[in-house]
Amino acid sequence: MGGVTLEGGGARSGDGRPSLTKLKPRVLQPPIGILCPVCDAQVDLPMGGVKALTIDHLAMNDVMLESLRGEGQGLVCDLCSDREVEKRCQTCKANLCHFCCQAHRRQKKTTYHTMVDLKDLKGYSQIGKPILCPAHPAEELRLFCELCDQPVCRDCVVGEHREHPCDFTSNVIHKHGDSVRELLRGTQPHVEALEEALAQIKGTNSALQERVKAVAADIRTFSEGYIKAIEEHRDKLLKQLEDIRVQKENSLQLQKAQLEQLLADMRTGVEFTEHLLTSGSDLEILITKGVVVERLTKLNKVEYSAHPGVSEKITFSPKEKAGLCRGYEVYGAINTKEVDPAKCVLQGEDLHRAREKQPASFIVLCKDATGESMGRGGDNVQVTVIPKDKKDSPVKTMVHDNKDGTYYVSYTPKEPGTYTVLVCVKEQHVQGSPFTVTVRKRHRSHPGVFHCCTFCSSGGQKTARCACGGTMPGGYLGCGHGHKGHPGRPHWSCCGKFTEKSECTWAGGQSAPRSLLRTVAL
Repeated sequence: MGGVTLEGGGARSGDGRPSLTKLKPRVLQPPIGILCPVCDAQVDLPMGGVKALTIDHLAMNDVMLESLRGEGQGLVCDLCSDREVEKRCQTCKANLCHFCCQAHRRQKKTTYHTMVDLKDLKGYSQIGKPILCPAHPAEELRLFCELCDQPVCRDCVVGEHREHPCDFTSNVIHKHGDSVRELLRGTQPHVEALEEALAQIKGTNSALQERVKAVAADIRTFSEGYIKAIEEHRDKLLKQLEDIRVQKENSLQLQKAQLEQLLADMRTGVEFTEHLLTSGSDLEILITKGVVVERLTKLNKVEYSAHPGVSEKITFSPKEKAGLCRGYEVYGAINTKEVDPAKCVLQGEDLHRAREKQPASFIVLCKDATGESMGRGGDNVQVTVIPKDKKDSPVKTMVHDNKDGTYYVSYTPKEPGTYTVLVCVKEQHVQGSPFTVTVRKRHRSHPGVFHCCTFCSSGGQKTARCACGGTMPGGYLGCGHGHKGHPGRPHWSCCGKFTEKSECTWAGGQSAPRSLLRTVAL
């Protein structure tokens, strides 16, 4: 009771009641927990073990009702426990067989108890048996101990619950029922909120499933269209490749036929001439000489190429964009062009001049034998920059493939002087290679300001001067709009140049205090 017990035989007060002054705590052991099969909550087993767990009498009532609805199959008499139930005593709440029912009526105490046939109980919602005290099985639980917060029987009240505040269950049910109802009212909003949350989750899950189906359909539509576009592009490439093969073969066959005809004509002429020279008389040779010479001369003047007129070079560039097919961007192109180093050209302002420690760059434009731009990258472009005085120390160069037939070349010379630049494609020099570059000293930046006049730039300082030489009346040493020496346009205060992006030519050490203008922002 409450985790404490009476010491020894139990101390008593002067009136003989047990005294609660000398109580010692029980030795508590760690509780054993089990999981509820319904809500999966952990429940600590009481000291009495599984048998001491609270009985679910409502569930037992439901089981009994289900048995009654099944024509009483499985129900046995509460008294003899041998025969099937036929009647129920509404007063004792006992299920009885026919024999025990007759005996029940013969006893004086139970003669006037109300007996009901089993078939008449099927419409009832409550037919549970009386709840008996676990400590006194012969007594029904009719009372409630407020101190121990548990139902008790009459024997419990005069026994271990003696002097405890006890009352009939019908008298205390209102107070305890109201407290449970109050707790229920506080729980109900949580139930509603959880139901709403679950409904939202269910709705979101349904929307998610629908959205997944829609996106999956979009993916399939896109993929199927893309696959068809790729297949169509593949067929176009294969058709293009076949056309290239036929065209190249036709060109080779035509060139072959022309060369074979020319060879046959030359062999005929050579054989006839050799036969004439070896077998003909002097007179025969002289008579036929004119025809032979004319024929051989004409054959020798026929132009022909000793190399095939077409190349077998055919490449496939899988990463090259090939435009749109069925609205999809496709990749992969067939290239038959071959770069011709002799047709490649160089472009750029830094081809023949550069500054020390400043990047210089130019463009290599690759072309084929017909002079057309390659229109693609992938060619082996090699650039070497060698100082004239230090041929064993070439400058590091960077070649960037623009993937359109042009290549961006950059390098940074460390010292002024003359440099030789070699540009090769397929290990052959391009047009204009090699060429020389004159590297001058590093570009000098302007220490002054690019302004309209010293009066505006200096905030009206009288001592501010300018390299343009302009002056103003009133004691101003610098230039002003429309005054003597003003150049009439923006210029640098340090050297007087009119171009904003230019090299400064001012030589330091002059007496003019230029620092006043150099430190003033426009």
